[in-house]
Amino acid sequence: MARRHVNSIDSRNLMPTDDTKPKNTSPLTTPSRGSVMLVGSGPGDPGLLTVAALRALETADVVLYDTLVAEPILDLIGAQAKRIHVGKKGYGHNRPQGEINTLIVEMAQAGHKVVRLKSGDPLIFGRAGEEIEACQSAGIPLEVVPGITAAQGAAARMAVSLTHRHEARRLQYITGHDATGNLPESIDWTVVADPQATTVVYMPRMTITALAERAAASGMDMSTPAIVIINATRDNELQFKTTMADIVATVEKAQTTDPMLILIGQAMSRAQVSDALSSDLKPAQGAA
Repeated sequence: MARRHVNSIDSRNLMPTDDTKPKNTSPLTTPSRGSVMLVGSGPGDPGLLTVAALRALETADVVLYDTLVAEPILDLIGAQAKRIHVGKKGYGHNRPQGEINTLIVEMAQAGHKVVRLKSGDPLIFGRAGEEIEACQSAGIPLEVVPGITAAQGAAARMAVSLTHRHEARRLQYITGHDATGNLPESIDWTVVADPQATTVVYMPRMTITALAERAAASGMDMSTPAIVIINATRDNELQFKTTMADIVATVEKAQTTDPMLILIGQAMSRAQVSDALSSDLKPAQGAA
C-alpha cells in the first residue's frame, strides 16, 4: 500500500531518470560518470522511509548497506542492484572504514550509481564525514538523503517531546563510545548533568557503568528520568522507563546486543511507555 502511494508522487526532481537506463559496458566506450548517495534508512520502520530514499533504492546500481538496516528496508532495493553488506554494528565484525571508502569510490568511478545505505540518519554518528571526504577527494558527485534518527523515532512512539519549554531548553546527542570503544573523554559532563536538557546517548551498552558514574560525579540528579530503548520503531521494540540511579541495572537486565539508545531528562517523565512494547523486565523501583 505504501509503495503504491509513493509511486503516485511526481518525483522527477528527486532522482535523475537517465540513470535507470541500461549502461553500455563495451570496453570501447568510456563508462558513464557514476555518483554516490548517502542514504538514511531511518531507525527501522519502513513507513518512516523518505520518498527520496525510496527512489534511491529503486534506481541504484549498487547498494552498500550496514548490518543495522532493517530487512523490510532492504526488501525495497531494486532487483537490478548489487547488494554489498559492509557490517558496521558496534563491537561486531565490521569491514574497515577505509576499505568501505575505497569500495564506494571505485564503484562510482566504474560508472555505477552507488547508494551507501545507513541506519537512522547518516549524518548522526554514521561516519558519513569520512565517506563524504573520500568522495569529494575523488571528485565523485555526491548527494546526502537524510533519514529519521532513532531518537526521533523512539520519542514519536512514546508521544513525548524531546524539548519542552519548561523542562528541556536544550537537546543534545552524545555517543556512548569513541573510536577505541571507550567512553569519550572529551564530553562535557557538566552539560550532560544540566537538569534542563534532554540527552540522547547512542550506543551506550558497553560503557553504561562508566557513563552513570561520570554523570553522578558531575552533579547529575540521579533521580532524573531515563528511558532505555531497544530496536527503536521496529516490531520488536522494547522500552524501559527508569532513573539514572538504576540505569546500569536496567541495561544489564535487558541482556541484549540489539541497537540501544537512552533518553535522559525531566521531559522524559511525560513519556507514554507502551505495555505492548515492554518486556517482562519491570521498571526499576522509584522510576517515573
